[in-house]
Amino acid sequence: MTLDLALNMIYVVSAGLFIYGLKLLGSPATARRGNAISAVAMLIAIIVALLDQSVVDYRWIIGGVIIGTIIGGLAARLIAMTSMPEMVALFNGSGGTASLLVGWAALSTHNDTFSVVTIFLSILIGGVTCSGSLIAYLKLSEKMSGKPIIFSGQRIVNSILVLAILVCGVMLTIDPSNLNYLYAVIALSVLFGVMAVIPIGGADMPVVISLLNSYSGLAACAAGFAVNNNILIVAGSLVGASGMILTNIMCKAMNRSLVNVLFSGFGAVSTETTKVEGEIKPISVEDAFYILEAATNVVIVPGYGMAVAQAQHAVKELQLLLEKNDAEVNYGIHPVAGRMPGHMNVLLAEADVPYDQLIEMEEINPRMDSVDVAIVIGANDVVNPAAREVESSPIYGMPVINVDQARTVFVLKRSMASGFAGIENPLFYKDNTRMLFGDAKESISGLVREFG
Repeated sequence: MTLDLALNMIYVVSAGLFIYGLKLLGSPATARRGNAISAVAMLIAIIVALLDQSVVDYRWIIGGVIIGTIIGGLAARLIAMTSMPEMVALFNGSGGTASLLVGWAALSTHNDTFSVVTIFLSILIGGVTCSGSLIAYLKLSEKMSGKPIIFSGQRIVNSILVLAILVCGVMLTIDPSNLNYLYAVIALSVLFGVMAVIPIGGADMPVVISLLNSYSGLAACAAGFAVNNNILIVAGSLVGASGMILTNIMCKAMNRSLVNVLFSGFGAVSTETTKVEGEIKPISVEDAFYILEAATNVVIVPGYGMAVAQAQHAVKELQLLLEKNDAEVNYGIHPVAGRMPGHMNVLLAEADVPYDQLIEMEEINPRMDSVDVAIVIGANDVVNPAAREVESSPIYGMPVINVDQARTVFVLKRSMASGFAGIENPLFYKDNTRMLFGDAKESISGLVREFG
């Protein structure tokens, strides 16, 4: 057996592990094992790639591994769950930046037309992913406004940018030795990433994160073609395809089109809507307890506010007490609850909530009219009945969890402030809604004490 054949066979094994790990990531019960298997596959791929390229000096490689391990370990340990969406955005940006740099480096040794085209794509997609992810991070961390940033002639500017990128790409292909075209592609790609994300509202960031994740995979795939590395092509394709599938799912969950996401303007809708009239009905922890004590069917709908309050463990305690009181308890999970795909699933898994009690929106909605109490914890836009009832609402037509159809609704909020999308919520004024104001963790802990 030749060395090339052996290396290619190991590449195949690594690719198989990637696919198997990705399959396991599809279920919360097996996600941790899938992540570990994928990490092993990546380690194998890196080692084989180094052997395949006959790298002699490993000092920079070892240094990078050590620095990356330290950063990754500290990030995993120290980053709070509320900051996880921002960290994922930065990870996407890091992947895009790496692909950009690989394409840049490959240009010095690969000058044939096919290689230069793939290098151009690697730099283009990598640059867009890099800067777009940075803007997503700034919006998610509220270091810049989460509102869509729109100006007159924005689409014209974007069209000119795209045209300029294509022209520079063609010129780079014709004359790869002229580095001015390379620098122009890098600068324009980074600028286009900024322009593509700034018109997207902060409430739509879950879709953006998923899309940028797909972009980072496509950039890696292009980089794989540029350096002629099969496993990088396979891994990038898997990430790109899975990210695009998830993006499509998220778009459907928000009643948006994928074309709208790809060509900007996504989320750039007016948040002005008719002012809701009615009376807010606050409730105390003690009165809420009496209603919950008599309930036989309870649905808990978590949102970003639960992450901010770190209330997931208190929620699990309440769940156990309700079940001890002979109540059926389930969790209604909206696909875009929180600020990244699967945010609520991760939080509840951290509190050891059984996976079979996490019910997706399509399955929980038909049951809502038989629910005694729906407890909304920090969610706003994903339970907003205006999506069904108010045609002038920016979210009209967006599928939401129909908590207003439950017999009683408890909404846990710090104040009457609108959600991340800045839209008024008629749910708060419904006859069957009671507002339990205060920190979600303290409110839930108060209910736990009442049961105790």
